[in-house]
Amino acid sequence: MEKLLDMIVYILKGCGVTVSLSIVTMICSIPLGVIGAIGKISGVKILKSILNIYTWIFRGTPLLLQVFFVYYGIPIIFPALNMPAFAAAAITFSLNYGAYLTEVFRAGIESIDKGQYEASKALGFNYKQTMRHIILPQTVRRVIPPTCNESVNLIKDTALVAAISMGDLSRAASEIVTRDLVITPFIIAAGIYLIMTSVLMFGFRKLEDRYSIYQ
Repeated sequence: MEKLLDMIVYILKGCGVTVSLSIVTMICSIPLGVIGAIGKISGVKILKSILNIYTWIFRGTPLLLQVFFVYYGIPIIFPALNMPAFAAAAITFSLNYGAYLTEVFRAGIESIDKGQYEASKALGFNYKQTMRHIILPQTVRRVIPPTCNESVNLIKDTALVAAISMGDLSRAASEIVTRDLVITPFIIAAGIYLIMTSVLMFGFRKLEDRYSIYQ
């Protein structure tokens, strides 16, 4: 029993990296996705082209490859930009999930009936007021489920940072397995992942129920 408790404690230490990276990524990627979505539906062609290239690259290449490029590749090209592993992972994950959320939010905004825009124009609202007070509040309800899915994927994808020697949850479990030649740490890690994703899904479900009141 004591050995099992030691395993759990050690793995939970790695859980801190997983949770921290997930929180930082969500804080950065959600605003990035909103801004990117609004930019994509704007009439500015140059901005739309830049955003199309951004989402094309980050959605079309593996996240692990992106992490390697930011952590190992950028310092080779620009030595002054050498950064800690956590910073490299946070930047990469934020840009990657920002690209996916850009498309999620864009689809949500474009799903709003065109009559909403016409009604707001009749009321004298400008474009900024229309987006802020009419379109975006309705969009939030529609993008909660796909945003929840992306958040769950994010928690699982944090396991990729073990490739750049970060001591996350999965790496901590792997170290014990390699040392003791037992699979118990993997079972413990799987249980912790399930708990974290279940709590996240529960929170999004409550958020979805709250917004459904206003439908």
